[in-house]
Amino acid sequence: MEISLATITPIGIIHSPFQVVENMPIQPKGAAEVTGEIELFPQFAEGLKDLEGFSHIYLIYQFHKAGSEQMRVKPFMDNVSRGVFATRAPVRPNHIGLSVVKLVSVDGNRITVSEIDVLDGTPLLDIKPYIEKFDHPGKTTSGWLDANAADIRNKRSDDRFA
Repeated sequence: MEISLATITPIGIIHSPFQVVENMPIQPKGAAEVTGEIELFPQFAEGLKDLEGFSHIYLIYQFHKAGSEQMRVKPFMDNVSRGVFATRAPVRPNHIGLSVVKLVSVDGNRITVSEIDVLDGTPLLDIKPYIEKFDHPGKTTSGWLDANAADIRNKRSDDRFA
């Protein structure tokens, strides 16, 4: 079977206080007080119309500093080797990341967000609004992950995926 994929081109750059991977929050829950800015390339600014009415947005981005591709990883919240697709590790085949962040404001081609857990300079591939009626499935399970909210908030990255 032959599959043809469209070329994916970044639409902007994510700016955050995180200059290196080590000691970053591993998820937005660990970045509650962290503010960042999304700089959309000017040709995409018109696409931000009507975004301000949403409390949260999805950022879809490229893990541009991911050093390799691995099918089994030891995730930050576990000491057991897991399949990469059962984790959020950056060493995935396409190095694509996803974060739900709080939308603070939109000004021209710039978006201010909080709760951001993304490395400064990360290429942004897309933005989508978080819509609770669409995206919140109700009762869920979290597979192997049994960490509590405090564990997730306090966990920081190390160099295992660099």
